[in-house]
Amino acid sequence: MVTVSKPKEQKELDENMEYGVFFGELVAFNTSLKLHHWKVSGPCSYAQHVAIDQALEKLSEATDRLVETTYAMRGDIEIVVPQATAPRIIETHCEKFFKYVNSKRELFCESFALAILDDYQEAIQSLLYRLKRLQ
Repeated sequence: MVTVSKPKEQKELDENMEYGVFFGELVAFNTSLKLHHWKVSGPCSYAQHVAIDQALEKLSEATDRLVETTYAMRGDIEIVVPQATAPRIIETHCEKFFKYVNSKRELFCESFALAILDDYQEAIQSLLYRLKRLQ
């Protein structure tokens, strides 16, 4: 069996595209939380509002660190942010996105990048804890 490997330039282009999609998804998730944050009302709404705000601060900071360090390692990356909508069930939305981030850890081999992903996922888990406890 003959295998044809992609030229180095094509492989790097494909990887950069994967990073761009992933970073766009991070931004869209952060935006979806903000959209939900603006709509929160009812019992425990103030506590949820504050919990989401605090999570967004950590998530945005981790996103920025991850993108900037990846730019430093790989050069410019084309990032496309998909349309974001407010989630109907915030807990389910966060749980699914946590799993999505976990599935993309293989993109990063540097320990510092994985530590940033840990910070991002920790912020999601902290938010989930607060949202579930506030019910």
